[in-house]
Amino acid sequence: MIVDCAIYEDGRRRDGGVDLHHAYTACRHDGNFAWIGMYEPTEEEFDSMQREFDLHPLAVEDAIHAHQRPKLEVFDDMVFIVLKTARYVDPDEVVEFGEILIFLGEDYILTVRHGKASALKEVRDALESDPELLKHGPGAVLHAIVDRVVDDYAPALEGLGVDIEEVENEVFSQDRTNPAQRIYRLKREVLEFNRAAAPLVEPIDRLAKGHYDLVHPEVRAYFRDVNDHLIRVHEQLESYRDLLTSILQANLAQVTVRQNDDVRRISAIVAILAVPTLLAGIYGMNFEHMPELGWTFGYPLVLAVMLTLCTLLYRFFRRVGWL
Repeated sequence: MIVDCAIYEDGRRRDGGVDLHHAYTACRHDGNFAWIGMYEPTEEEFDSMQREFDLHPLAVEDAIHAHQRPKLEVFDDMVFIVLKTARYVDPDEVVEFGEILIFLGEDYILTVRHGKASALKEVRDALESDPELLKHGPGAVLHAIVDRVVDDYAPALEGLGVDIEEVENEVFSQDRTNPAQRIYRLKREVLEFNRAAAPLVEPIDRLAKGHYDLVHPEVRAYFRDVNDHLIRVHEQLESYRDLLTSILQANLAQVTVRQNDDVRRISAIVAILAVPTLLAGIYGMNFEHMPELGWTFGYPLVLAVMLTLCTLLYRFFRRVGWL
């Protein structure tokens, strides 16, 4: 569905509604450009858009079906960009990804959004309040969209960081827990997040360096700032990945230490119980001639020996840390 369709002339939005054909015609005048936003369109809904703006079929297929990796491609006089949006769902500890696919031409910019993250209404409102920036054409809109997507990475990073700190504290707590599954889940989310952000670094760098004439020279400096933020996001995700790897190794070491403690504790208990078992086994063989069988104090003496030996063993194992 088309969310918004507008013509911008000399940095200002034309009053009144604009249909698709009118937008295509109006944006052909010098100084005008069209910005059409769509949300999860069907193939039928996108047909008229493809015909009016002569969009490349491969880019159209990507825009309709989504699930593309972040990229920047050039088709004749059009630039096609795929951005991954992200938002952190804290109760589930997952990063929910969406997509914004952008068709950038000399006098138009078409945006196709999939998913809930990074809504573009606020971006459009902010740009429309700054006509001087909008005078720079569709490239200024592209920068604002990319900037919004990258800025929205920050809350998702913060949510991941909080949960990583929690699981780190859990590993080194005194509670006998094994959060390995949670660590693996967080590491998977970090890897998915990095796959969404890292591929954008090179395309945004090319936009900042002026490789594409569709972007006004004065807008390129803004892309450098976005690229700096994106690099920091990438570096933060790399540090999260390394930290989770270290946490996982520490957790495995903790589990191993606890298992060794359990084995030592069980071994100590078995050793203590072996003393009365040995003596009871000897005196339970029912031979006729055995020492102290006829002695009045034989039975209490054996019990005293058992208790003494067990006490000595217990104190020994406590001293060496096995109990």
